[in-house]
Parts: sequence; structure tokens; C-alpha cells
Amino acid sequence: MSPPLIFDRALIRRRLSRAAQGSPAEFLIAHVADDLNERLKPILRRFPLAIELGGATSHGARALLESGKVERVVRLASLRPSGPDGFPSAVADEETLPLGQASVDLVASLLSIQAVNDLPGALAQIKRSLRPDGLFIACLLGGETLTELRQSMAEAETQLSAGVSPRVAPFADARDLGALLQRAGFALPVTDVEKLTVRYDDAFALMHDLRAMGMTNPMVERAREPLRRATLLRAAQTYAERFADLDGRLRATFDLVWLSAWAPHESQQRPLRPGSAKSRLADALGASEIKAGEKAKP
Repeated sequence: MSPPLIFDRALIRRRLSRAAQGSPAEFLIAHVADDLNERLKPILRRFPLAIELGGATSHGARALLESGKVERVVRLASLRPSGPDGFPSAVADEETLPLGQASVDLVASLLSIQAVNDLPGALAQIKRSLRPDGLFIACLLGGETLTELRQSMAEAETQLSAGVSPRVAPFADARDLGALLQRAGFALPVTDVEKLTVRYDDAFALMHDLRAMGMTNPMVERAREPLRRATLLRAAQTYAERFADLDGRLRATFDLVWLSAWAPHESQQRPLRPGSAKSRLADALGASEIKAGEKAKP
């Protein structure tokens, strides 16, 4: 069975291309790339070949090299680089990876695979491409990302239109993403969330940045007619009324969900079999053991 088509992948590529040709807003990808660099530094091994997957800019590739843990980086993205950036690259879609089995040591993806229609399939392909004990690390937009804009748009359309159209893409929960890593066959999966709040003078400044990042509405079921001016103005008014700080500036939430997991290898830690422990937890804690059915003594 084919996965449901939620995201218009061709539209995403066109919008990323348009953003790259203009004046792109790079504060978010730059922030995430810095975090990637810091997350790699404590790892006590090096990776001969890394793939930077889906990045519309070279921020991720540079962060991989600057971490000191990666020897060589190849970029795989849906668009050709707009200019030379010093990295070998190839055009590829995150849903169909041109990588051989056990061919790379690390795959990193920043702010890209949240817009993949078949995320379980993409994760399975990434796991297949990794050599044993290879690392997958990614940052996705998730959870409550742009919740303020979503609520304001929905309220404005409820008041002024016949119905609510999906205006902000759905984002996955960190717990669900962790389960997908396990389902794909990864070992030692870890997920964590950084809530980043960006502040704007008004809702239109946020919308401008979203266009400059190529991150405007990519859903297949989006309304095809332009948003009415009255609805847009009401949404901006609602945003200002509900999500302004004391100084009048508006909050925009970005939930940055980090995933990391490893291709299985015999050297990795494994949980002990039930009943294989050689000492009691009560002894380690210096406490008395209470058997099933017994009551604690006062």
C-alpha cells in the first residue's frame, strides 16, 4: 500500500528554489547546524564518509566537517546548489535514496525529512545505507511548531470563511518519531526536543521569513484559491491579540525534534535478559526487600 500523499513534494522543491534565488532567511538552519556540531563533538569515533541529506543550504555539511568527527561529506538534496560550496553533491529525493547497502558511515538531515510522505520508508532506507555502527542524526520540525500561526489562521477562517483549510503542515510528535526509529531497525534510538521561540514585530514578518525559508504551506489538500485579504488581516489581528509579549512583539514557536540512532553492531550495549542479574537492587540501595503481597513495616 502506498503511503498517503500529505506533502506536495514538487511544490516544496519549487519554493526552496525560489527562496534560494532571493534573500533566504537562514537563522533557523544556522541555529540547528551549530547544534549538530556540538552534538557530534562528544562522540568518541570518526566517520570516514557522511551524507548530508536534504539540506537546501550547506550549513549542515559545514557543521559536519567542523565537528572534527567527519572526514568527507557528500550532499544529497532535491536542488542543485546555487553556487560552488566546496562539497561534492548530487540531486536526490529523500524518499528515494541513491545509496548502496552499508555504504556510508553517517547520515545527517536538518529541517528536511519532516516533509517526507513516507517517513518510515525513508528511515528504513537510511538504516540500510549505514555501515554497522553507523550513525543517523536528524533535526525535524515537530510538535507545536507554528502553533500560534495555526490557531490564528483557523480562528480567522472560522469567523470569515465557509470552513477551515489546512494552512500549516502537521508535525510529528517526538515519541512517535522514536517509535519509527525502532520500527526501522535502528539501535539505541534517542529523541529530544528543543523549543525555540522567535519573536516578530507582527505576523506578516513571520510569514515573510517562512517564504524566505521555502516553508510556506506544502500540503496536497491546501486550498487552491488565494487567502482573502480580510481573512489574512483578521488572522494577523488574532495573532497579535493572543500571542504578544508585554513589549508587543509576537511569539513564534519552533519545536526542534532531534533524533539519533545507530545501525546495529555487536559491540553496542544490549539490555540484560530478565532474571540474569547477579545482585539485588535492594542490596545496592541498602534497603529492605518487600516481597509481593507483603506490606511495608511502619
